[in-house]
Amino acid sequence: MNNMNQMMKQVKKMQEQMLKAQEELATKFVEGSSGGGVVTVTATGHRKITNIVIKPEAVDPDDVEMLQDLVLTAVNDALTKAEELAEKDMGRFTAGMKMPGLF
Repeated sequence: MNNMNQMMKQVKKMQEQMLKAQEELATKFVEGSSGGGVVTVTATGHRKITNIVIKPEAVDPDDVEMLQDLVLTAVNDALTKAEELAEKDMGRFTAGMKMPGLF
């Protein structure tokens, strides 16, 4: 019975640590970019876009598709980095197990 209580305490402690780590992800930021930095996107560790910066030289009224591609590439870069950050921060709790939708 004592082993069970000890195990439950460890599980509770790990849950608290996981919750804290997830909360901290909201305060961590990553940056994605494209076009050599003419488009930059900032996202949180929760994969929420917080800022997009487009330098004037990226804006060509005759080539809107290029700007759209640059923004899309920068957003995907930022989201990929946010995912990697979440996996790194939360991976210590899952010991490398892939758990889709958990983070």
